[in-house]
Amino acid sequence: MSETNRSALKEFLASIATIKGDLANITAPPFLLASQSTVEFPSYWAEHPSIFVAPASEPDPEKRALLVLKWFLAALKRQQYAGRDEKDGVKKPLNAFLGELFFADWTDEAGTTKLVSEQVSHHPPITACYLWNDDHGVRADGFACQSITFNGSVNIKQMGHAILHVVKYDEDYLIPLPNVKVQGLLTGSPYPELSGTYQIISSSGYVSEIDFSGKKLFGISGKKNIVRATLSGRRDAGKSKPLYTVEGTWNDKFTIRDEGSGKDIEVYDTSANPATPLRTADSTLQDAWESRKAWGQTIQSLNNGQMQAASDAKSKVEEGQREMRRQEAQQRNKWQPVFFRNDPQDERYSKLASLAETTPELDPQLGFWRFDLDKADAARKPFHGESRPDNTAS
Repeated sequence: MSETNRSALKEFLASIATIKGDLANITAPPFLLASQSTVEFPSYWAEHPSIFVAPASEPDPEKRALLVLKWFLAALKRQQYAGRDEKDGVKKPLNAFLGELFFADWTDEAGTTKLVSEQVSHHPPITACYLWNDDHGVRADGFACQSITFNGSVNIKQMGHAILHVVKYDEDYLIPLPNVKVQGLLTGSPYPELSGTYQIISSSGYVSEIDFSGKKLFGISGKKNIVRATLSGRRDAGKSKPLYTVEGTWNDKFTIRDEGSGKDIEVYDTSANPATPLRTADSTLQDAWESRKAWGQTIQSLNNGQMQAASDAKSKVEEGQREMRRQEAQQRNKWQPVFFRNDPQDERYSKLASLAETTPELDPQLGFWRFDLDKADAARKPFHGESRPDNTAS
């Protein structure tokens, strides 16, 4: 990091340290920005399609629950580093604008897995997503709302969850979203650390409990990014002892152990399992509201190291969005998402949460964002007519 950027970083950190409350929509200096938006982040759940669909081919519900736990853990590293190399640290993604869309797909021996992600709210910022593989009958929908504070580290509190469904067994899983602490900012080498205890709940009754802890709890010689997990049987059948355990680090290797046999059955190495490349439509074929099209000039400038140009292009979109919100308020219009709807309740969530000891954090005012098949069937480009994210006509 150059001295100029280091000085700017110190000024930025000093400024946000004086702010009380949520920093989710804070504007960061361009050199701190990643060249992707938060609306792309659900894609990291899909980067290992064969792991995502594996539960559909497993007849044993106990082992299906284990495969879901493996999928959850295998996705964490690239999620938290936003696909960047660990040595490059983390950067702040672009704040997704209201209505921003991202489409992608992945093809491997498991067939084709697809994703649609949409920014359905700006205050508070909420991203909703739907991930599916029709070849294997596995799908997931969910939503995330982040609250960000700063106390020397950046603390990202996540509200929301996902529900994974395996069609063949009519089985649901409640998937949590871990809280994140970005540490090392003051040294210029930021890295993510997950914290807290979470549960993945299966409608078949199996429960995976996942505990994240970091270097801080284990002294100077300890490792960062530690994860420990247990998979237990149906509590209503009196089988609460661990069937499987997982220990290791979510950014490197973790070992899965069969507690019945006392043997390790797999060591999952994140470095030995590269992500399947995603595919998106060529920019010339993308809608104006698709993320990489809308942020095209910003992304190109960031990648080329042209910080002023990146700032100017980013500001153009952000100013256009502010003007659109003012116009909506004057006309008393409410923004309508293209692919998702907001429900006051979700019966799937209620059933799964009733089996849990800990449940994902929820703000009742957020409701439950769900993929709407009828809206998706009716969706056609251009998704918002002649309107563009920067509030100019096409």
